[in-house]
Amino acid sequence: MVSAVADGCLRVPVLLPPVWRALPWRALGAAAGAGLAAAAVARLVPGGPDPAFALVLLRCAAVAFALGLAFLLDDPARHITAAVPTRRAVRTGLRMALAVPLAAVCWTVALLLIPGRTRPPAGDVTLEAAVLAALALTGAAAAVRCTDEPQPGAAVAVTSAAGTALALLLPERWALFVAAGSPDWAVAHQRWAALLALTVAAGTALLPEPLRRGPSLALRPPH
Repeated sequence: MVSAVADGCLRVPVLLPPVWRALPWRALGAAAGAGLAAAAVARLVPGGPDPAFALVLLRCAAVAFALGLAFLLDDPARHITAAVPTRRAVRTGLRMALAVPLAAVCWTVALLLIPGRTRPPAGDVTLEAAVLAALALTGAAAAVRCTDEPQPGAAVAVTSAAGTALALLLPERWALFVAAGSPDWAVAHQRWAALLALTVAAGTALLPEPLRRGPSLALRPPH
């Protein structure tokens, strides 16, 4: 196991250029543009947005960035690259290592686009964005592990968007998207933190190839 990891690390410099070129830049760029555009609306409001509207704009930006990351593991050449000696976990980890910092930069810009006097607590709303991103990446990892679909991003994005919409309907005692200043704000973000831990654990478990390849599922976005 250790030797396999070491071998994978040695291959990273060789893998960097092709992995960089293979990233789904159109989807990532479109998501980044949509998210930054949502946050930039705050600069168009005379006198700045009120805190409630600022929070809505940042949450819209977070959803947009997460939907872009749902496409991160799309690989039209998947059935060819599956035969390469480098393990899937290394290839997937490298994609994340390249894309996630760029997403973090976009998120930082989105935060700065919100005037400081109306910006919601940056740490808490960043936690929300991190969970949404982690859920999208975990969904993509699950799709790659459980299906033979080379480009599952569209289906993962639809599922992520539907899950976010359903989260808005949670009863008050389990609410995640609470208003800034609400007495439930701190408790809700404890739930966000727990969800992040569970999502990261699940995503990590999904990275390696399965020991036994069972029947694959067909994965197509709904029409």
